[in-house]
Parts: sequence; C-alpha cells; structure tokens
Amino acid sequence: MEVRRTVPVKLDVADSDAALLHETISEFLWAANYVVDHAWQGEYKTTSKAQLQRETYDDVRAKTRLQANLVQNARNKAAAAVQSVVARWKQGDYAGKPHFSAPTLVYDKRCATFNDDHATLSTVAGRITARYVLPDGDRETPHSEFLFNDDYDVTGAELHYRDDEFHLHARTKADAEFETADDGNDGHNTVLGVDLGIENVAVTSTGTFWNGAELNHWHREFEKRRGSFQRCGTRAAHEPIQSVGRTETGRYDHFLHTVSKELVAEAVEHDCDVIAFENLTGIRDRMPNAKTFHVWASRRLCAYVEYKAEMVGISVEQVSPAYTSQRCSKCGFTHEDNRPASNEPDVFECLKCGYSPHADYNAAKNIGLKHLRSGQTSSGGGAPVNVRLNRGRLNVNGDYEPASDGQNGSPRESPTLNEANGSAVSELGRVVHSRLYHSTYLCFRASNGYDEIMDESLEQPA
Repeated sequence: MEVRRTVPVKLDVADSDAALLHETISEFLWAANYVVDHAWQGEYKTTSKAQLQRETYDDVRAKTRLQANLVQNARNKAAAAVQSVVARWKQGDYAGKPHFSAPTLVYDKRCATFNDDHATLSTVAGRITARYVLPDGDRETPHSEFLFNDDYDVTGAELHYRDDEFHLHARTKADAEFETADDGNDGHNTVLGVDLGIENVAVTSTGTFWNGAELNHWHREFEKRRGSFQRCGTRAAHEPIQSVGRTETGRYDHFLHTVSKELVAEAVEHDCDVIAFENLTGIRDRMPNAKTFHVWASRRLCAYVEYKAEMVGISVEQVSPAYTSQRCSKCGFTHEDNRPASNEPDVFECLKCGYSPHADYNAAKNIGLKHLRSGQTSSGGGAPVNVRLNRGRLNVNGDYEPASDGQNGSPRESPTLNEANGSAVSELGRVVHSRLYHSTYLCFRASNGYDEIMDESLEQPA
C-alpha cells in the first residue's frame, strides 16, 4: 500500500530571497482568488480543473509573474476549495465563497527541487536557495525517518510563513507492505469504533476513555492569558500573544499525539483492521456546546490517527453520524428520549430494553456497527444478519476464542494520560468481538459476562 507523510522543515532564507518569496506568495494568492471568482460566476459553480484551466490560465499568466507550474497549482488550490463548498451544499450544510489570505504557496517537483540540506524554490524572479534548519542529527526525527529516507520520495511541498519564519511542509510518499497473520480468516475485518466529544476526547468500543478535562482546562487558561494581553492593546503585547499561541499549539499537539498513539495501540492490541470514526462534516452543528477549538482538536486527532494507523496496516474510515447517540447498541431501538434532557451528558437509557451504558461508549459501539452494516451483506445477497457479542471472539469457521484470563469488564481510561495525573490504570478491559454472518468483527468491551446486540434490521432468518 502507499504511505504518505508530511514533514515540516524550517527554512533559513536570506533577506533578499525572503522578499522574493513574499512577492511570489502574494501573486499566488491573487491567482487562486482570481480563479475562485471566475468559478463563482453564474448560477452553477465551475468545479472542473480542465475548464478552469482553459478559461483562466492565459489571464493569470498575463497578469502575474508566476511561472506556468505555479499558475497551475493556484488553479488546483482554487478548484479544490470550490469543490469542497459544492460538496457541503449537497449535504445540506452552509458554506460561503472561498477566499485565500493565509500566506501559503504550493510547490511541486516541477517548480522546486529538494536536496539533503536545502531546497531550491521558484519565485517571480527565478529560483532561490533555502537551507533547512534541522534538529540535532543524533536523535530520530520525522526528517530522518521520512524526508531523508531513501524509501520515501518527496512529491511536493507547501510553503508557509508564520511568526516571521518560513516553513516548508514537504510531502513524501513510499510503497509499504504489511504482513498480516494467516489465521484462515483472510478478508475478515475487526472494527474499532471511536466516538469523539468534549468531555471525553475519545471513547472506543472496547471501553477505553480518553478524558478531555485537562485539554479543556488548558484551553480556558490560554484563552484567559491571550485575552489579558489583547486588552492591553499595545504593540508590546504582540510578541507575548504569539508566544502564547505557540505554547498552546505545542501542548495541544503533544496531548493529541499521545491519544492518537494509544488509539492505534488499542486497535493493534485487539487485532483490528479498521478504525471507524463518525464523519466530521458538520460536527459543530451536532455538538452545540463545542467551540471552534473542539472541532479543530477532533479533526487533528483523526488526522494523527490516520497516518499512524497507516504505518501498521490499519485503515481509518468514517461513517454517517446519524442517530449514533440515540440508538441503543444492544436492542437497536432508536429514539431521542433515549438521551434524557438533563445536565448529565453521559446519560443513556434505552426506553425499550433499559440498557444504560455510558452514552459515549454506546455511541462508539454504534459507530463500529454502522461501518459493519455499510459494507456487509449475507451470502444470500442482502439477507438480514444476526449479530451477537460474547466473551471472546467467534470466527467465520465457528471456532470460539475466549478472552484472555485476568481481564475485567469495567471501562478503563488511558494509562499514559492517567499517569500524568498520578492515577495510572493498568488493567485491561474485557474484549469481545461480534460475529457477522459474513465474518466481520466489531471490537467491544463486555459489561457483565456478555454483551448482546439484537437488531431487527440485522436478524438472520431461521
């Protein structure tokens, strides 16, 4: 399979070359916005790259000093943005006309070269040389692992300017093969469902919780500090505000990287082939108490999990979030009153069967089940399927695999994150895999000896 990584590299750029890069970025953004303006004309928006190329290329070339490849990259950036807006419209979401203002510039191998210690970048006045500012070579870094690894090819990069510095986000690609155990169940997948939220950053269908209290506390504290500097209203407060922003982002990234590593480790521990998240499109509307920060954190976590999972041969999928919080993962009954209106966001109680798990855990199981149903049918060409969870795993051959000795059935929290709070949790939750008629499994944590799912839409005919 193909593995892709993006590696940020700080650049050392001479003052004269920096001025050329600023001019190039300015004209690149103008070109991208020009193409968006053209695509936005009329009742129907133009999303075809080929059509936009025919209708805007000559104008952009005549009005800018950009070389041909940079003009094409600006067109591609604009077309992708318009396509994203149209896709959101089709889903019934609001989205306005795109506009590019962040100082970025897209390079490919035709307008940049990437060497061991420097890159040459096209500008409006020829090429300039920018040297890499690298960390100590004695320790392992993403630069040594991907950028300077002969197994990875650099396919392009995006130049960013922030905090008075240029950073090159190099895109790398490699072909990788992953060995899978030959257990006689080729093609049979085990799915780990993951629910994302505010109080709990992530909850898995195996019953592991990553609490968001610490992350939310940091966010509140950083907001207070930033607000106090902004109220000063002086130029002297500008640098402290930027410093707070850098510290804040670094702390969030460290936390989210830790969670993503543990999520992937959870999937590996339970032999999962797929990690299933809810589709994040429109997540702000589904989480009324969420701030922009929470939406950003959820998206960033998914991105981190995706590339880490890819390295161990696990795929990451997204499913429709519809009714995952209202559906009972045990009996399948769906009703909004299964989530009673209260001040307790973790409360779930099925009106039909009385099943009352933690609401986020119930949603995580439903997310995993949605992935199973989305791609599985019985050998009868679409006949309903029976799903049953038990202590252990029942494979396609009917062989029962019991859970490991010493496991308990209580929800567990992340050991690594709890160690930071002085309360490490070392016991593993009991793992149960559901069996589908076509041998796809969902990874679960059992509650009282067994956990059963009966869904009328999945009932196997006698």
